[in-house]
Amino acid sequence: MNKRHILIEGIDHLALYGVNNSNFNLITSHFPKLKLIARGDEIKVLGEEKEIQVLEDKIHQMIDFYRRYNKLTEENVLDFLNETDGSISIAEEDYNDTLVYGNSGRIIKARTVNQRIFVEKSQENDLLFAIGPAGSGKTYTAIALAVRALKNKEVKRIILTRPAVEAGERLGFLPGDLKEKLDPYLQPLYDALNDMIPARKLNDYMEEGIVQLAPLAYMRGRTLDNAFVILDEAQNTSINQMKMFLTRMGNNAKFIVTGDITQIDLPKSEDSGLVPTLKLLKDVPGLSITYFDSRDIIRHRLVKYIVHAFEKHNKSDFDSDTKNNK
Repeated sequence: MNKRHILIEGIDHLALYGVNNSNFNLITSHFPKLKLIARGDEIKVLGEEKEIQVLEDKIHQMIDFYRRYNKLTEENVLDFLNETDGSISIAEEDYNDTLVYGNSGRIIKARTVNQRIFVEKSQENDLLFAIGPAGSGKTYTAIALAVRALKNKEVKRIILTRPAVEAGERLGFLPGDLKEKLDPYLQPLYDALNDMIPARKLNDYMEEGIVQLAPLAYMRGRTLDNAFVILDEAQNTSINQMKMFLTRMGNNAKFIVTGDITQIDLPKSEDSGLVPTLKLLKDVPGLSITYFDSRDIIRHRLVKYIVHAFEKHNKSDFDSDTKNNK
């Protein structure tokens, strides 16, 4: 007899369980060989390993479905329980919130509640902050918004920038010239652009300066007009760098700042400028702050468990420090 705890990450657990546990009862009846106990945001399961794995896969499919379409009816649950090829047909109107069509016709859209909130806020504000853990779609959604704005001729160029701060490596020791040293820092931005713009066209855009990728230091002294500008990994900036970047904002510009305040790679002697900036600017009109969390993670399902484990670990360390200081 095997035992497993399945975390309900990404949605309110009540959305999965259904009204009066209607969805959960359907799931339970479909797996008579398993014993299921719902406890808030986790389901305790007892039974054979093979059956448990099938159940867990189904539950993650349902969670992903809800995060994409903000609904999970009893009919949807039955479809997932009975289907065998891992896909559920969706009505065409469910695609009306598409941000851009990527390469090979791939639909790129907000896939979680916080991503949708972020997209909605982008329609009303010229300066946006997206704060949250790795894999929650902050940067990817921001770049999709930038590409959409460029395609709709709302801006004339896209500028993507990052601070050249390394996690465990020193820039000076990396091989190659300055561009070759910096390219690894910008690679995640290249990856997202390559999903959304054909390679040849992206190459042309970069040669013409329509799409620019540069380290943050290269922003100094510029005024960025008619541009969609994204500062990624902003937790690795100083307060002076944040001020420098934000004051580059010109006419008809939209700025997005993304960061994860739990992954600061600055030396211990330096403080991140992102946190004090959020406090200083939180009440400024025309600015919005969206907080992403582990529920928004759309990478491999194991990433959710990893983030969850580290969050518990960090909280435990905080509680321990608090007790020791009393």
